[in-house]
Amino acid sequence: MNTGLRLVFAGTPGFAVAALNALVEMDQHEICAVYTQPDRPAGRGKKLKASPVKAAALKYGLPLYQPGALDEPEQKQLRALQADLMVVAAYGLILPPPVLDAPRLGCINIHASLLPRWRGAAPIQRAILAGDTETGVTIMQMDEGLDTGPELYRLSTRIHGGDTAQTLHDRLASLGAQALLDTLGLIADGSVRPVPQNEDAATYAHKLDKREATLDWQLSARELDRRIRAFNPWPVAQTWLEGKILRIWQAAPVAGETSEEPGTVLRAGRQGIDVATGEGLLRLQCLQSAGGKMLDAGAFINGHPQLRKPGARLGR
Repeated sequence: MNTGLRLVFAGTPGFAVAALNALVEMDQHEICAVYTQPDRPAGRGKKLKASPVKAAALKYGLPLYQPGALDEPEQKQLRALQADLMVVAAYGLILPPPVLDAPRLGCINIHASLLPRWRGAAPIQRAILAGDTETGVTIMQMDEGLDTGPELYRLSTRIHGGDTAQTLHDRLASLGAQALLDTLGLIADGSVRPVPQNEDAATYAHKLDKREATLDWQLSARELDRRIRAFNPWPVAQTWLEGKILRIWQAAPVAGETSEEPGTVLRAGRQGIDVATGEGLLRLQCLQSAGGKMLDAGAFINGHPQLRKPGARLGR
């Protein structure tokens, strides 16, 4: 039986909660502290809101720390915990060298890609945008670089044609939890074998920018479909309808060709709104007007009958 480890867990968003839940349910390793970002203003009222990891830590009664920065006093506190290992999952703070060295066995990270592909802030969305057919999670030993440390363990999954950033996120969160438990077992019994990353194969997943969400109808239907799926649930792909923002939550390429200008609405019915693109047709299936609710195509057309008129166009 593997020897239990004394762990510090550091994470903030929902992606990290699956791993924390798995550690608690396994009940083999001691979680001596949970680190998460300070509460942030959220919503229209800008009231302070706890992170998903904080909510989970409070539920389990785990010791909780929320430093705004990992400065010298915080580093001293971390060393005092005398942890064997720190597990990091989308924590959101850079770990300076004294923090990386504080636990006896250093720090490991759950990263949502098959490193060295898609190092950085938005690996899930960038994998979908690039048309990757496979992704996964990598457990890596952290060093001072950005997701550059040696790989300890990985699990992969297919990217399906209907996957959005949300569905892939949820699957990778569960996969990350399993990969973490497997890795801890290897570390505890001394059989883990770090593998250096192949620097020649590295790619970088830049942080998402809201400006990327505006659809360019000159792109192909397949590219536009990937953008819509990658930007669901944030920042959500958008176009323009009669000068007003129109958000597109779901779409799919459909068979057909046209000589109409990209952005032209060709058909509008209950099955969807077919739009000409730079290559092929894109069927819009779930839409949301500014200030309105998310609606399926049939319901949306009922409130926007102008889409049935010849020459109706999307975009500016």
